[in-house]
Amino acid sequence: MNSRDFLKAGHWPTLFAAFLYFDMSFMVWILLGPLGVQIAADLKLNPAAKGFMVALPVLAGALLRVVNGALVDRIGPKRAGLVGQVLVIVGLIAFWASGAHSYHAVLALGLVLGVAGASFAVALPLASRWYPPQFQGLALGIAGAGNSGTVLAALFAPGLAAAFGWTNVIGLAAIPLALALLIYVLIARDGPNPAPPKGLADYARVIKQPDAWLFMFYYGVTFGGFSGLASSLPIYFNTQYHLNAVTAGYCAAACVFAGSLVRPIGGAVADRLGGVKVLSVLYAFAAVALLAVSFGFASLALGFASLVAAMLALGMGNGAVFQLVPQRFRAEMGVMTGLVGMTGGVGGFYLASSLGVSKQATGSYQAGFLVFATLAVVALALLTQVKRRWRTDWSLDGFASARI
Repeated sequence: MNSRDFLKAGHWPTLFAAFLYFDMSFMVWILLGPLGVQIAADLKLNPAAKGFMVALPVLAGALLRVVNGALVDRIGPKRAGLVGQVLVIVGLIAFWASGAHSYHAVLALGLVLGVAGASFAVALPLASRWYPPQFQGLALGIAGAGNSGTVLAALFAPGLAAAFGWTNVIGLAAIPLALALLIYVLIARDGPNPAPPKGLADYARVIKQPDAWLFMFYYGVTFGGFSGLASSLPIYFNTQYHLNAVTAGYCAAACVFAGSLVRPIGGAVADRLGGVKVLSVLYAFAAVALLAVSFGFASLALGFASLVAAMLALGMGNGAVFQLVPQRFRAEMGVMTGLVGMTGGVGGFYLASSLGVSKQATGSYQAGFLVFATLAVVALALLTQVKRRWRTDWSLDGFASARI
């Protein structure tokens, strides 16, 4: 496999549009996380309230991914993305213009931001339908690298909030979103040979298959860990190491950048070596890194290094999971992207909220990190149990034409 073959295989303007749409959507999806220190100080929130505030958009995005998955099957990924992006832009402007300044108003905004998180169920089918099986890992890794938008939020939002106020940052976020939408409308194209719309019976048929539940759990760990940490790290660095909002945002941005950067690498390596083998190594690595983080090192350098290691494993794991999904469920990618993406978001909600609850109840983040490390171990055990069956059955049934 080389870059020339990859460029010839699909439609690179659509792949770029999917990435940019996803990137800007993710930037606003976790916006409350980077702004969390300033919002919490302004509204005088306790740790549990802070955790729930940053976790709510993740949960809303998770649930709405199923809706978007169905919408993609009905009207195509391009139109589904257009509808969602317009809703988010209108919501951002409405919040900013209303001058709302309360915890309940912020939670209402979090629900709107969940629509941006549901972009996952649009961007990946939009890219996937243009590429053959041997390029699925790389194509979906590139489109999925749009989760790097979380880096932009962590990098710029705290500084802009310090200069202009956090409510104005919410309004400013609509500008890059609108520019990305214009590019998306101009160059994105729905892929050839779209799958026919799925009815409730089709969803029921997919959900009855054990492999579907396994993928949902696997992504709940990898993407759940990534998105939960992306939302929580600015508050974590502020609380654990007493960094100011801007410096905490910089540290969070570096961690998130590491996880975002390697998602396409995870997909490409899985294309070459097989998703099962790569994902097994990554789950083990993530469990060890999260265990280390749970000890709450007094040294910022050690804590930062452990979090970067965890994000690297989780980010590559995101790409590896979606190297496998199209091999097994290519005809149901709209349904599966919604279902798998939903559980990824649920995992993120759990991690972000449990860290806040853990801090509120025990004065430490350790319990939240330990439980999630345990989930990574469970995912590794399940993958080890089914890998032989997958490699045999998928090939015999004609599911897979790429390495698994």
